[in-house]
Amino acid sequence: MLTRTIEPAFYDTDALGHINNTRLPAWFELARNDLFRLFTPDLDPRKWSLIMARLEVDFHAELYYGQDVEIRTWLSRLGNSSFTVTQQAWQQGRLTNTGHTVLVNFDHASKAAMSIRGALREALEAHLHETETQNS
Repeated sequence: MLTRTIEPAFYDTDALGHINNTRLPAWFELARNDLFRLFTPDLDPRKWSLIMARLEVDFHAELYYGQDVEIRTWLSRLGNSSFTVTQQAWQQGRLTNTGHTVLVNFDHASKAAMSIRGALREALEAHLHETETQNS
């Protein structure tokens, strides 16, 4: 499992005084950078081979400014050319959000999915875990 700590900024808050729900997809994307580097080590968008096919976020509890957020990231499914990334946001020992993102290994020139093979597949398999509530 990969982890990343986010320090919420004041601009992440909304009029209700908690972290705005639009921030979670952005934070989850940031926390996927370690997985993105397996495909594109220098994160150069001209070499990018991933597309997003699906994104869902479940909101379990509010997040607050002034308290770090830990994003936990792992693969919950690895298919032939696509995989599902499961992520959780935790704040002060409490699960606040769960996200699932389906990414596809994609050849932009031919507009077709590409198989995930060899060393890349092995690297992804190292992050493959069953989806469950990961306790803090």
